Amino acid sequence: MDEFAPPSPEVRRAGLEALTAWLAGLETNPDLSEMIAAVVADEETDRDRWFVRVYGEAKDVYSVWFDLDQRTLAFESYVMPAPEENHAAFYEQLLVRNDRLRDLAFTIGEEQAIFLKGRMELAHVSNESLDRVLGSIHAAVEQSFQPALRLGFASRFS
Repeated sequence: MDEFAPPSPEVRRAGLEALTAWLAGLETNPDLSEMIAAVVADEETDRDRWFVRVYGEAKDVYSVWFDLDQRTLAFESYVMPAPEENHAAFYEQLLVRNDRLRDLAFTIGEEQAIFLKGRMELAHVSNESLDRVLGSIHAAVEQSFQPALRLGFASRFS
């Protein structure tokens, strides 16, 4: 088999089924009601895409997007706008944090904003892997948001 060929339709279907079952479980799990604000399918595109609104403490509310592609499940979360000051220290802090992240990385996206992004093979999509992804994003946002904010927007806090 060609290692660069797209996965079989069965693998994609299994990934889609695992993802949609996990998303449905987020909405109905009473233990997560204080963490999950909403689970919404993106009906404005013809792609298989959802977002999960998450309550946090350091950052009150944020969204995690899940986008099922031909070969992978991509996930991302907007963290904050581009820094206004202390650029070197701001980006250094995020790069150091990248070294401790698993399956995620801080990236620079549209309008130089900061995102957390990651991707996994469709064959690896499961309740356990999705729980780990959501938990990792939550932990990374909670641990990095306030320190990055205080560096990149320091004059607003003085």
